[in-house]
Amino acid sequence: MTTSSSSASSSPPAPPQPAAVASWGELLGRRHGWCAVALTGGVAMHAINVHIVTTILPSVVRDIGGLDYYAWNVTLFVVTSIIGSTLTGKLLARLGARAAYLLALAVFGAGALVCAGAGSMGWMLTGRAVQGIGGGLLASLGYALIPLVFEQRLWSRAIALVSGMWGISTLLGPAVGGLFAAGGHWRLAFFALLPLLLLQAVLVLRQLGPSRVRAQSDVAQAMPLGRILLLALSVLLVALAAQTGQAWSALTCVLGGAALGAWVARIDLRHRISLLPRDGYRLSTVMGCAFACISLLVMASCVEIFVPYFLQSLHGYAPLAAGYATAAMAGGWSIGSLIGSGRSAQAAARMICMGPWLMLLGLLALAALLPATLLAAGVVADVLVVLALAAAGLGIGVGWPHLVARAMQAARPGEENLTSSAITTVQLYAMAIGAALAGLIANQAGLGMPGGVEGARQAAGVLFAVFAVAPALAIVLTRRLVAHG
Repeated sequence: MTTSSSSASSSPPAPPQPAAVASWGELLGRRHGWCAVALTGGVAMHAINVHIVTTILPSVVRDIGGLDYYAWNVTLFVVTSIIGSTLTGKLLARLGARAAYLLALAVFGAGALVCAGAGSMGWMLTGRAVQGIGGGLLASLGYALIPLVFEQRLWSRAIALVSGMWGISTLLGPAVGGLFAAGGHWRLAFFALLPLLLLQAVLVLRQLGPSRVRAQSDVAQAMPLGRILLLALSVLLVALAAQTGQAWSALTCVLGGAALGAWVARIDLRHRISLLPRDGYRLSTVMGCAFACISLLVMASCVEIFVPYFLQSLHGYAPLAAGYATAAMAGGWSIGSLIGSGRSAQAAARMICMGPWLMLLGLLALAALLPATLLAAGVVADVLVVLALAAAGLGIGVGWPHLVARAMQAARPGEENLTSSAITTVQLYAMAIGAALAGLIANQAGLGMPGGVEGARQAAGVLFAVFAVAPALAIVLTRRLVAHG
């Protein structure tokens, strides 16, 4: 989603930095605390659902079939999340923060009900698509409301709190999914979300009224529906490559998806109504470089989709244990974000550069450990796998608040809301492409053929080794980003 440019003069002047960094006590205190919970609770719903589904998917495919479409549960969810996220700015302007948030919760809950009643993989994917629209809105609202609710010196803490919601998901998601899957009642895991959605709706009604949310500085624009659909089609083409039987057809699908993505970027740069700010496409700008780093790190994290399957099939894990082990990556992300926020400019630059190195080492370790050939499954291997997952997540988390904050602070006047929504759009598109590529690589490496235990061993080693390329590229980009100052 980024393209290079030889002109560095398009970067806007760096905005003045806050005089002081706000404390956690100020953000979570009496004045802002409940509003912060209301703002970020939807992200928690989204994150908990991700870990529930990741945990129960092996049980789902054993019950209703569809192993070849395993990764589609994430891919389709994220594709429709892109559509939801791009609706955020328009819905905020038309409905206001409170009504837009309540609509997102309602759509998300409707999708959960469809998933709970699914009798085939087709119905499951339909429910995931509906959930994705609501989830995209919830995730995007978490970021879009930060500049509308809090003053700028609270942004870094608020961004870290949004990321920290994934920490809650590491506690609740695998527990809910694992317990229901172990009992043979995976459908009930979707119903378990409904009481939480109702509680969040009550909190939104009380805390996000017009008196609390400032008016937007940029007006709502018409939604670029054609480009949104082209983005979705580009991801689906890449995902379709995993279902093709021949290498040439898979390559054609991947190249077609990449071409569509590039075409959307070309149209967006020339159109008055854009999905991303113009600077978001140029690696010569702070925003473009930050978006590229975010994209690479998020894509690399998508290997998490297959970790429960590999742990259950190669290491003998029960669903609950596999879910919690996998959640170490999200836990590392959350801990890194909370630790990394509120740092000085020099410390922030070091964390931005250090993050991709941690993720690279974590993924390479997983490529060696998950096949259970170099080191047999056992206690030592279990500990090392969890540490490697945590290191990969920590690699994203330590620099995440600073990458997002730099992108938001680089917004031109009048593009603040567009930039906030664009962060989620970039994140979701990268996640969708990453999930589609993960499904393709895993199937081609052995999950589809020869299949079984030996196929899973081959797929585990190849998948994590290939995806380690993404943080390696991010290492180069973070150096350029820090050089921007």
